[in-house]
Amino acid sequence: MAGPAFRAAAVRVRVPATSANLGPGFDAFGLALGLYDDVVVRVADSGLHVDIAGEGAGTLSRDENHLVVRSLRTAFDLLGGQPRGLEVVCANRIPHGRGLGSSSAAICAGIMAARAVTIGGQERLDEAAVLELANEIEGHPDNVAACLLGGFTLAWTEGGSAHAVRMDPVESVVPVVFVPSRPVLTETARGLLPRTVPHVDAAANAGRAALLVEALTRRPELLLPATEDRLHQEYRAPAMPESVALVNLLRAESVPAVISGAGPTVLALAGEDTADKVSLLAGEGWAAHRLALDALGASVLPLAVGQ
Repeated sequence: MAGPAFRAAAVRVRVPATSANLGPGFDAFGLALGLYDDVVVRVADSGLHVDIAGEGAGTLSRDENHLVVRSLRTAFDLLGGQPRGLEVVCANRIPHGRGLGSSSAAICAGIMAARAVTIGGQERLDEAAVLELANEIEGHPDNVAACLLGGFTLAWTEGGSAHAVRMDPVESVVPVVFVPSRPVLTETARGLLPRTVPHVDAAANAGRAALLVEALTRRPELLLPATEDRLHQEYRAPAMPESVALVNLLRAESVPAVISGAGPTVLALAGEDTADKVSLLAGEGWAAHRLALDALGASVLPLAVGQ
């Protein structure tokens, strides 16, 4: 494959936050949320310049170790070669280490930007290849599938390759996220999971996961039973006791609520007429945000698009 040529103009990619698992859909389900990171990438004559505003501005690296840059580099290798230099500007709004897919957003932004700034990039790296590359970098496909495709996604791996199906969630569903001040590392939360679970729990989760597809796409009145989980949330409680307590409190009030991803953010799936009331139920110590559902996924946008 001949070496690539690059566009002189900068490209802008917008990527949504995501919530994975959604209760019973462990490592499979994802939901794209209306909270976004924006990344602008321009091919330069030489070197690497990284600028970061917003979430992580005081802690993230501004060199080759930055996850967006690593994803750019990996994608450029697949696209045929590296540009001479790069300028990368990140406007981050997705909280880090909170279970809202910040790493998947960075990965998807890097891959999509590399493809967009490469002439003929879409032909060299199609949608299936983008998902596969994002899965390889992230290590699992649930968040990256929702980030790339938008909507409600079901992701899986088969023969070592990642696959995903996108569905449209019911428009009346209003996500409310409760974000605590302290993060929890995904590795910490995953390390609490047992190697085996009782057969009865696995069977119950399979049924609830199937029900969740129906509830989230057609019958939201079933969301409370459909979001019941027995595979991961209670096992992770020692790492995030306040989050699990909030999930239990909300569910006792008949609000469908789950741990978002690996936590510690809590996701409630409210309705238009209840979302504002639900956002007040957590009390102090939580930042409650009523969000929209994202239908577009990762998108290349004009540079002048509004924030």
